[in-house]
Amino acid sequence: MSLASLPRTVARIRTERYTRSACCRAYHDYIRGQTEAGHTYKVNLKDHKVIGVVTSRGTREYQEDRTAICTLGLSPAELELTYQKHGIDWSPKALLERGSSGETLAGQVGYFGIFDGHGGQHVSQYLHERLHAMIEEVSKSSIDDVVLFHKKLGGYFKRFRGGTLQPWVANPDYRDKLTLEERITLTFLQADQLVLSREDTRRCGSTASIALIHSLDDPVQPFYAAQRISMMTAHLGDTKILLCNKHTGKVEPLTEKHHAESRVEAARLRRLGGQLNITDSFGESRWMGAIENTRSFGDGDFKPLGVTAEPEIKHKIINGSDYAYMIFVTDGISGLISNQEIVDLARSAHSPQRAAKTIVNFAEDLGAEDNCTCMVVPLAGWGEVGGRDETEARREYRKSKVSNLSSRMKRM
Repeated sequence: MSLASLPRTVARIRTERYTRSACCRAYHDYIRGQTEAGHTYKVNLKDHKVIGVVTSRGTREYQEDRTAICTLGLSPAELELTYQKHGIDWSPKALLERGSSGETLAGQVGYFGIFDGHGGQHVSQYLHERLHAMIEEVSKSSIDDVVLFHKKLGGYFKRFRGGTLQPWVANPDYRDKLTLEERITLTFLQADQLVLSREDTRRCGSTASIALIHSLDDPVQPFYAAQRISMMTAHLGDTKILLCNKHTGKVEPLTEKHHAESRVEAARLRRLGGQLNITDSFGESRWMGAIENTRSFGDGDFKPLGVTAEPEIKHKIINGSDYAYMIFVTDGISGLISNQEIVDLARSAHSPQRAAKTIVNFAEDLGAEDNCTCMVVPLAGWGEVGGRDETEARREYRKSKVSNLSSRMKRM
């Protein structure tokens, strides 16, 4: 994907009323980049040439999946502190010396999220509308209130000390700035507090998988052209984020399912004691015999039993040209298609939108019943996937078996 081929128009994002006035918000639906000569341009994130998003209801009468795409404006000082804690060499100094435009570029972070609601669309819709804004808005002054709210849930949370936020609970003056991990954790817990405080949402729920992408290049490049990228993921549940290695075509999962039998969750839930993980007649494991995802927003009745909105956060620095794309999917897709099949389906697509459509179409060909949503985010290695399509023969075989079954059903 060449930079010159992308549109540089700006469209305003439609949002609900936020606690901050619209003129003060920093998030927007375009991303900025710089030319070698130092000129700044904007690219519309809603253009399907930039990011592909395709969704299907499957056989359901409703759609509970949601996605969110925007650019956040975060503090360059917070980002620098985050990188220092990870031993990463980056300083916004050179950009800040260029004035307000440099500060904007230094704090520009791409935000990509996918949410799979259950029990209704209320929570996933709320996250679609509000989570990105809350990441910008949260303040360390609210940490005590958020932690106290969760402690009052009792059960699993009775001894909750804040997780990543624990140093702030012990000492409100612990530090003058939050790290990005602390900001995300606080955002997730505060969003969950708001969801649980409302009767129309507390019994609903939603998974969430978000990625924050920050270009460390100078001149600053958008995510699809950036060479040095900070990539942070925050995850609840069984939605997935996958990376495709440009050189090999191999998948690199950035998330793992938060089910009771998974390695991470089994260790976390063991503190409750007893055998609370029950396998149903279909061989599916459910916590307390009712809950599939042990980390989620909402699900208020199960919060004392260990269901949490504390995100699993991962951070890595990548060379953008080593990767072709990121793919976000809900379990309506990943429940039918393997990780490698998903990235292979996108490898020859001419655009992110075509890649997303190919993946959703394949899930539908296999008889997907659940809501299916796919988002494809191109990186600098787009269009140059190496290796071979290892799952092509398997996919053709699977489609033929489904086609043969459909033909037999029609004759009956």
